[in-house]
Amino acid sequence: MSSENAEAGMNPVKVTAAIIEKDGRILIAKRKEGWRHAGKWEFPGGTVEQNETPEECLRRELLEELAIEAEVGELYCDVTHAYRYATIQLLVYRARHVSGEYILADHDEMRWVLPAELLQYEFPEADAPVVKKLAGAVSRKKRV
Repeated sequence: MSSENAEAGMNPVKVTAAIIEKDGRILIAKRKEGWRHAGKWEFPGGTVEQNETPEECLRRELLEELAIEAEVGELYCDVTHAYRYATIQLLVYRARHVSGEYILADHDEMRWVLPAELLQYEFPEADAPVVKKLAGAVSRKKRV
């Protein structure tokens, strides 16, 4: 969460991502070759379009990318990261799979992983704080 946008006078590009859980595991998907961040893992989602709320964006993106209907829940975290090509504001929401079979459009594969296993995968830089927060939440629960 940086203040680089304010200093540069840039408006960040709003991007959404979903944390979808099933049986204690979290859905991650690997970006196809030819796409930005190809070969890296991510939480599914995409760029908020004009006149669209982040929640509407996330529902649309999950339908486009995974062919599923989802219910978007609470905001889990908000990360701002400056890449060379743009500064993004990553809005990460908890989401629940409502209907549809998973069919990949923008990804080569998907996996259901335990939160602690997220650290074993390569994610884009903006996702790093999300991965650490999810993995850390599990280790804190175990200590209690």
